[in-house]
Amino acid sequence: MNRSPSTSAVAVGLLAVLVPFLWAGCRKPAGKPRVALIMKSLANEFFKTMEDGARAHQKANKDTYNLICNGIKDEQDVARQIAIVEQMIAQGVSAIVIAPADSKALVPVCKRASDAGIVVVNIDNKFDDAVLADKKIRIPFVGPDNRKGARLAAEHLAGRLKKGDEVAIVEGVPNAFNGVQRRLGFEDAMKAVGAKIVSSQSANWMPDQAEKVVAGMLVQHPGLKAILCANDNMALGAVTALQAAGKAGKVLVVGYDNISAIRQRMKEGKVLCTIDQHADRIAVFGIEYALDILREKTTPADKETPVDLITADSLK
Repeated sequence: MNRSPSTSAVAVGLLAVLVPFLWAGCRKPAGKPRVALIMKSLANEFFKTMEDGARAHQKANKDTYNLICNGIKDEQDVARQIAIVEQMIAQGVSAIVIAPADSKALVPVCKRASDAGIVVVNIDNKFDDAVLADKKIRIPFVGPDNRKGARLAAEHLAGRLKKGDEVAIVEGVPNAFNGVQRRLGFEDAMKAVGAKIVSSQSANWMPDQAEKVVAGMLVQHPGLKAILCANDNMALGAVTALQAAGKAGKVLVVGYDNISAIRQRMKEGKVLCTIDQHADRIAVFGIEYALDILREKTTPADKETPVDLITADSLK
């Protein structure tokens, strides 16, 4: 009489077939490490420059590591950036180098990556220290001191202001650590010179939003002497609003990032200065540090990268 195999026998047989495949999926691929660079919006020239710098570095070090570049379309699309990190975890990359869209919301998924044995390095926008402590994770930050950079730009502006002059600040995304630090740097220098900050509003890093915000500021505060913008994209929006109001070149504008479009506005006398935080090198600094950690199993620590003041005179 023919007997059907028992349930337990079938289960054992299936496990014997499946376990090798499941184990293979959990292992990291042999050979060169794979580093995932996860950025914010590639529509922003700053991050496109960052990507180009990273790709050039990998090309020059093609025998050392492989590179995967990802970015989100909208700098506020936090959910999409979280999904990209999850994809990289599933793919078993060796390291993730991330410029988070949100300093708090990306911490939990990056902890999951770290728990999976992936080296995580934070660049550009620092993770929130309180959230890192709450999640009991240490993720090194490799990037500039944004407060110092903003203060450099604002101090250059301060030389053209007098006590009591009215100024306004156009902020980045409220939950972005770098945006908050830049606002604080602007405030430091303006308070030191005795300028009066009459308005400080977010434009979420976007030029079109900055144009609207600045247009409103000009109506509410017609005596504005300067506008300090937390990135160059928003400075471009501010210039557009000033042109529409017939005040281009009359109200001083400060930016941050040193993108090519802002350099042209500086040459035209429409923007006073910006800050170069070396977009082409920020990702490279993070990638090199991630590779060091993979090779040497070192204890991660923060590393500060340079910031430099860029003025129209320095472009000559």
